[in-house]
Amino acid sequence: MRLEYDRETKNFRAELRSWLESNLPDADETRRDPVLSTGHLPDWAQAWQKRQFDAGWLVPGWPPELGGRNATPIQQLVYFEEFAKMPLPRSYNVQGLTIIVPSIVDYGTPAQKAQYALPSLRGELTWCLGMSEPGAGSDLASLTTSAVQDGDAFIVNGQKVWTSGAQHADLCLCFVRTDPEVPKHGGISVLIIDMKTPGIDVRPLPELTNRDYADFNEVFFNDVKVPKENLLGELNRGWAISAGSLAHERGMLWTVQASRIEHKLNDLREMADRPGPGGEPLRNNARFRDDYAALYIDSQALKYMGYRGFTKVARGEASPEHSVFKLMASEVEQRLTQTAMEYLGAEALEVTGEHRMVAGIDYEQPWAFQYLHSFSNTIAGGTSEIQRNIIAQRVLGLPRR
Repeated sequence: MRLEYDRETKNFRAELRSWLESNLPDADETRRDPVLSTGHLPDWAQAWQKRQFDAGWLVPGWPPELGGRNATPIQQLVYFEEFAKMPLPRSYNVQGLTIIVPSIVDYGTPAQKAQYALPSLRGELTWCLGMSEPGAGSDLASLTTSAVQDGDAFIVNGQKVWTSGAQHADLCLCFVRTDPEVPKHGGISVLIIDMKTPGIDVRPLPELTNRDYADFNEVFFNDVKVPKENLLGELNRGWAISAGSLAHERGMLWTVQASRIEHKLNDLREMADRPGPGGEPLRNNARFRDDYAALYIDSQALKYMGYRGFTKVARGEASPEHSVFKLMASEVEQRLTQTAMEYLGAEALEVTGEHRMVAGIDYEQPWAFQYLHSFSNTIAGGTSEIQRNIIAQRVLGLPRR
């Protein structure tokens, strides 16, 4: 068996690498004008996204008029592999690019696509995603934020939480209950809400690992008036949009997770020359070698599980591998950071000095911060508990209890 790409795909990768080398934003500029949340695009970040759009590198699998180049599924995989190695993402408004704009393209009216999709792709508009609520986190169908029709508008009342980038976003794709009398999956609709509308109160939630970067927010809606033309898709058919939105999010997420684990594993390997118990280098410690080997094996299993799942998707088949990958990757990453903490001992708690995250991602952050942050990865995108239920019921066919 020969595991390699064909010549056309290799040429695609080389063209992408060459373009990236010539077009990455200036590092000094990114430091002078930092990204403050996933809803915030400073001038350089907006210009970076627009540059990709104009060159057809923003969403390469899409047609040119939407910022792509009709790339094949394999070429798209190569694209995400390369971006996973980059020091910055395609867009800092990740939920806008990967979840919301695809949903508008799939379900929006021609007017909505013209008003929202293209400007968002060019970085001119940023989004937050109004899904989670205090009583409806992993169980989206239990949401209670209401939208009542009043003439040519909806009146929205309720609360969202963990809303990334809401304090800076221009717009919110908000899931609301429009019919409380039908089964809970059947009475949900989706509204496009201007975040400057009167009655919206956004309250940032400080993060344990970085007080200067608050991405999560509580969002309160008090008699917020939303025009009827801002309904995305059909009334009371929002559940289908939610499923499509999360599928967009997870489609290529595994490449980023696999790269992040690989990067952290390299950092752990560099600890091998440090003195361990008794003063000997850790590389001479049998337990350290065993721990590193186990993590390395898991990282390789994850990578090739991702490739296997991608192959099925490219063939139009179902891919249960991605639920398994999401569950395993978040827990392997947590075990990896915990292992590093254990071998550093008390030194792991030394987190003084200048430190700033960029859009929630910083490979140089102290191990203690990485360990604390790893808990959020077992929640975001579907909790480990939910993933286990999905695997049990939909993959293994086990009965509900």
